[in-house]
Amino acid sequence: MLVAYTIQEVRDWRKSHKHADAVLGFVPTMGALHAGHGALIERARRECDLVVVSIFVNPIQFNQLEDYQRYPRTLEADLAFCDQRGVDLVFAPSEQEMYPEPLDTYVEVQRLTTHLCGAFRPGHFRGVATVVTKLFNIVQPDRAYFGEKDAQQLAVIQRMVRDLNFPIEIVPVATVREPDGLAMSSRNQYLTPEERAIAPILYQGLQAALELARSGERSAKALVARARQVIEQEPAVRIEYLEVVDAQHMQPVEHIMAPVRVAVAAWLGKARLIDNVFFDPAEKSGPES
Repeated sequence: MLVAYTIQEVRDWRKSHKHADAVLGFVPTMGALHAGHGALIERARRECDLVVVSIFVNPIQFNQLEDYQRYPRTLEADLAFCDQRGVDLVFAPSEQEMYPEPLDTYVEVQRLTTHLCGAFRPGHFRGVATVVTKLFNIVQPDRAYFGEKDAQQLAVIQRMVRDLNFPIEIVPVATVREPDGLAMSSRNQYLTPEERAIAPILYQGLQAALELARSGERSAKALVARARQVIEQEPAVRIEYLEVVDAQHMQPVEHIMAPVRVAVAAWLGKARLIDNVFFDPAEKSGPES
């Protein structure tokens, strides 16, 4: 496994591995890798000839300097994690390498970012879309892998790729969960043992809403009320948003007639946790993600 710290190193490697029939899979991450990232890497490894992982804590997608500064950085462990999973190249640039001077150019996806996390983290998705665009231009992948836990981010990237004609296939990968249902996240490290025991209530609330939908309920308001009823059993959880949105455009719906995601963000101590489940009214007992 090669570890590259500069853009030029990646471009030189990419040029030497540019074979007509070789498919390159890319997994962009901010490090602190866990089994959720592992699922992305392993899927890419199965489907592609070459696999690249980026590890970069992107400053322009953080709303608060404190959050950026305390984001877990575990590069040595992350490199071992990638090596064990057969990654060909890890790109681990510095902030100076990615942003040698203040940016005058950003990529912004509108409409899809007006609700959910976009409403509470202004500028976040602009930062995500911009850094992913830069990484796509540097790595030049054929496929890129993103987790469905970050459903709004996934939708934003899918839209950006369509609108800007990137020759890249975006591959969604189902949410990976702990045995008690908690969605895996690097931010779970912020939870105290007591908070960690409480955290699965988010998924339990979403599951309750999903069961109601599968029983035939089509009112988004009723699904939200059911999820809230479960989650609010734990007073330590502070819900930031709980919405039913259409799965493609991330816009709130009142009556469910097409695929949706029931999505939640909540604070538990110092940790902001997000999760969602998918429901397609055409497949009442279809899989959740």
